[in-house]
Amino acid sequence: MKKSAWKKQLTIMLSSGILLLQSTSVMAAPQELSLDDSIAAALKNNSAIKMALTDQERAEWGISEAKAGTLPSISANAGGSRGSSGAGSSDGTNYNSSLKLNWTLYSGGRTEGLINQAKLNADSSELNVAKTKQQIKLDTTTGYYSVLQARNMVSVNQDTVNNLTEHLKKVQAQFDVGVIAKSDVLRSEVELANAQQNLIKAQNSYDIAMSTLNNIIGAPLDTENILKDELVYAKNNLTIEDAVNHAFANRPELQQSKISIDSANQGIKVADSGRKPNVSFGATESWSGNDFPGDNNNWSMNVMANWNLFDSGQTNAKVKQAKASLEKAEEQAVQTKNSVELEVRQSYLSMKEAEKRIETTHITVDKAVEDLKIAQTKYYAGVGTNLDVIDAQLALTQAKTNYTQALYDYNVNKAKLLKAIGQI
Repeated sequence: MKKSAWKKQLTIMLSSGILLLQSTSVMAAPQELSLDDSIAAALKNNSAIKMALTDQERAEWGISEAKAGTLPSISANAGGSRGSSGAGSSDGTNYNSSLKLNWTLYSGGRTEGLINQAKLNADSSELNVAKTKQQIKLDTTTGYYSVLQARNMVSVNQDTVNNLTEHLKKVQAQFDVGVIAKSDVLRSEVELANAQQNLIKAQNSYDIAMSTLNNIIGAPLDTENILKDELVYAKNNLTIEDAVNHAFANRPELQQSKISIDSANQGIKVADSGRKPNVSFGATESWSGNDFPGDNNNWSMNVMANWNLFDSGQTNAKVKQAKASLEKAEEQAVQTKNSVELEVRQSYLSMKEAEKRIETTHITVDKAVEDLKIAQTKYYAGVGTNLDVIDAQLALTQAKTNYTQALYDYNVNKAKLLKAIGQI
């Protein structure tokens, strides 16, 4: 009875485990993803955009910090002492406390310059968010197309394995009836083994590409997605002149360069404020005595002007540094503009080059398919060689590989072009 009960318990546990595995498999079912779905997930989950938004928030708080320089500040001070106040006097406790107000009325333009720099920094941070979004979109698009390319290559290599497997069967059948030599069987087996190796590599490349895409969109790396889209050719009619003009008008980096120049000009004003007077208003109220806060009350108000007439060249050095920063910002703006134009031209020309390859490789695939059929027909009829069939199969595999690569290069470079002109 005990043994029967134990078996019954084990059966229940195994059944529960099977049900759990089945439910887990259902929960882990692959999800369908379009390119737009992937981009939306990346913009939501990618750490780069989260960091850019954090930087933007910090820059906005920097404006508040700079504006605080235009407002008064109040400080409190309190202290006490116990001891003799003089010869022959008794020990006692004495308290001192005060409230102080300080308000900078004029800083020679320093405060205003710092506020303007903070505002410009916030604007630049906002543009950085836009730039980060564009880069994430490009990374996601490239990752998505990489999975599509890898998937196509798995299909290409699987077709090759299937064709060579079928060919080997026919070769073996002909050898069995004594029509062909053993060398044809051996060569066919070698080519099939090589094709199987290439298929394994293609499957591994697909797994790596899928993990890379998952990393970009913020999904678990082992998630198996089903991609809805395909690698297709969609013509882009943009001219290179229009592309460059769009880039100059829309790229966040170019707008950030202008902001950097404006910020450097404000930096000169801040540095030059050291040559101007500083005017502030102050007020103090103090208490002292044996009881806290003190019985004796005093107050004072004053307006003070401070003008540093000679600082051993410190202000002049700061101004020179600020002007050097401006020159650097101007040169960086030129460099950025040139880099943007180069990026546009590289992406455009690479896209056009891939576009030409799509047409030629597509024709090559059709011819390679026909050539393989002819080689197979001649060989199976006894008027061709096994080498002709294998060469034709290798040529077809290469043609399909080239066509897939051309489609991938075209779509990726088109995405790079859209990012380069600020429209992705």
